[in-house]
Amino acid sequence: MIPVSFEFYPPKNDDQRAQLDRTAKRLKAHDPEYVSCTFGAGGSTLRYTPETVRQLHQEHGFHAAPHLSCVGGTREEIRDLLRLYRAIGCRRIVALRGDMPSGMGQAGELRYAAELVSFIRDVAGDHFRIEVGCYPETHPEAEDALADVAYFKAKVDAGADAAITQYFYNADAYFHFVDAARAAGIEVPIIPGIMPISNFSQLRRFSQACGAEIPRWITRRMLAYGDDTASIRDFGADVVAGLCQRLIDGGAPALHFYTLNMAKPTQTVLQRLAIA
Repeated sequence: MIPVSFEFYPPKNDDQRAQLDRTAKRLKAHDPEYVSCTFGAGGSTLRYTPETVRQLHQEHGFHAAPHLSCVGGTREEIRDLLRLYRAIGCRRIVALRGDMPSGMGQAGELRYAAELVSFIRDVAGDHFRIEVGCYPETHPEAEDALADVAYFKAKVDAGADAAITQYFYNADAYFHFVDAARAAGIEVPIIPGIMPISNFSQLRRFSQACGAEIPRWITRRMLAYGDDTASIRDFGADVVAGLCQRLIDGGAPALHFYTLNMAKPTQTVLQRLAIA
């Protein structure tokens, strides 16, 4: 089995904290290379990410990689976070531009992910392995696919060590994107981001917001199941496990699972891969 990693988001109340604790314990059995924790931008939510990273690293024994975002942070705030993460024991950072939260009227001092990567390198040298984001189906704000690859290359040229993709359900999109990146001189590992399917209505909303395409045949099959939750989950696990197997067979270096702080959808996919 190739290396796997898991993304969590920082919980904000006791119920969410208990759920994350259960999920972390269950997914630890799959021996992830590391886990990442998304960034709480703006106001008091900023503190949740460091708290969660500390818990994942110190209580659960994961190699934890906090997300850092340009949104809402001054250079000094980002420098302080880097010091904190270094003190916790982190050796990875996921550096992202980030999206402006609703109601937040001012961006941070850094505007682009490439600037953030360069800043991290200036502050911390080579202490952190830096992962960045990339988009096999093209970022929804990019002028076109070629421009999107150029933005990706700028992040790598600034010092990124690897990239994690937006999730997708068309393996060909990933392979064509990797080919385009290599043709542009990008040599870092490009790790597929995998979104297990559990709540299809929620997935459709996510996908519309972030520009990820759900193939029509998947949508039509899901809609045919109606309220049959068990069939939706079983079919979704088959689809995602099949996608992962094709990515592995095609040479993907690792798989990064967006867990949404739930263990079962990811575990089901990994179990089917192990059987295959």
